[in-house]
Amino acid sequence: MDILEPTRERGTTLVDLIDRILDKGLVINADITVSVAGVELLGIKIRATLASFETAAKYGLDFPSGTTYETAAWKEAQIDKETCPQCNKKVERKELLHIGCPWCGWRSALAKGELQKPITVQTNVRRKSRKMEVERYA
Repeated sequence: MDILEPTRERGTTLVDLIDRILDKGLVINADITVSVAGVELLGIKIRATLASFETAAKYGLDFPSGTTYETAAWKEAQIDKETCPQCNKKVERKELLHIGCPWCGWRSALAKGELQKPITVQTNVRRKSRKMEVERYA
């Protein structure tokens, strides 16, 4: 019978761990109760969240009162970003699709000209009698 031994990935560092936690977020919910003979003597509820501003804004988490939303960091967090498939760095979505990754030079099929740029066309829909935008490739 084989015993499972823990293994360690050599490429992972503390910086990678912190980056992953801030990117994905970490939520801790704990309920601690101390009771004697069925009588609850002490009850503690802990709710903690650790996330970057970008992740918190993405998931709609509440910020402490007095938070200034006009800072450069907050405006940066509001920009829609995608992860580069080659270097895994976050880049503004429009820049990544239309120009390429400024970090590693990766270019999308759209940036290379292999796909044509989408055209936005407004059409009238008779059943719903409202305008809707349709994106199609020419």
